[in-house]
Amino acid sequence: MSLIPYAMKKLLLASALSAAALPFAAIAQEYTAPAVAAKPAGGPVKNGNYVIDPTHTFVMYEMGHYGTTTNRGRFSTKDGSVQIDGTGTSGKVDITMDIGTINTGVDLLNRHVQSKDFFNVAEFPTGRFVADRIEFSGDKVVDVPGTLTLMGQTKPVTLKAVRFNCYLNPLINRQVCGGDFETTVQRSDWGINWGLNFGFENKVKLLVQVEAVNVQQ
Repeated sequence: MSLIPYAMKKLLLASALSAAALPFAAIAQEYTAPAVAAKPAGGPVKNGNYVIDPTHTFVMYEMGHYGTTTNRGRFSTKDGSVQIDGTGTSGKVDITMDIGTINTGVDLLNRHVQSKDFFNVAEFPTGRFVADRIEFSGDKVVDVPGTLTLMGQTKPVTLKAVRFNCYLNPLINRQVCGGDFETTVQRSDWGINWGLNFGFENKVKLLVQVEAVNVQQ
């Protein structure tokens, strides 16, 4: 079960809170397990405005090397939003990733992938996924066709849902929607070419976990 910081409850329930300016970055890093199970909450709400919870939204990558093991890393997200249209059958997504937070589990490798050989974090500290359409099957998101910007290059990417659900979070009494999404890209499309000629694969699998809170309830 996903846990959301208790401090968020006060922020979300404050009557003067602006949905466009939820200060998630200021939330205390303390988690409290809910005393009751989450409840089903239907699908995303028509005309709903959802704010990404960065404590539950990450981008992970997998890249094979030398035909043996798989190198893995994870980015955190800075902020983001999901807007559902009036029909409840489409919407918009805008998520910004903090590339400088990349964590491979190995300090030396972290420094390498932050360098000009890979993501050149000094010049391009963020990445961004933007979509002007969300594809549904019933009340479940199935595909999110959009664009991914990395290293100053913007290319089309479609995120496919491998799971999706909405629930009523018992801590904040608000609907939370989210899921796991996947896509496979060629990193050279964004100019990330290091190692292609000696064993580091061009094909990269992206795994995106997203949770977003309905702030209009």
